[in-house]
Amino acid sequence: MAESEELKSLLMKVKKESKKVGLKLNIQKTKIMASSPITSWQIDGETLSDFIFGGSKVTADGDCSHEIKRHLLLGRKVITNLDSIFKSRNIALLTKVHLVKAMVFPVVMYGCESWTVKKAERRSIDAFEL
Repeated sequence: MAESEELKSLLMKVKKESKKVGLKLNIQKTKIMASSPITSWQIDGETLSDFIFGGSKVTADGDCSHEIKRHLLLGRKVITNLDSIFKSRNIALLTKVHLVKAMVFPVVMYGCESWTVKKAERRSIDAFEL
């Protein structure tokens, strides 16, 4: 319960300081995530087990496997959309390689800075790069 009161106090301080510089903090839209076991926070905001930050899903337990799989599937979807180009004999191999580097790899690797990669995910990423 003490954590709840401390958190509420901190949020009110942020709201007060934000107001001084012309910013408005909407407590109803404020979401909270904790990486340690969450007891019960009685505040106006919502308690979360995960959230999207910078295009990546961040979870309380730090598991990124679902996010890595999602990005690999998105990359495969881009490859499927470019399939007619890859099968074309009129387009040079070097051009196809440039397309993969410019259009597929950025989709797969977007947000990878926040991933915690395990051996299984590393193998999946390496296999995709082939």
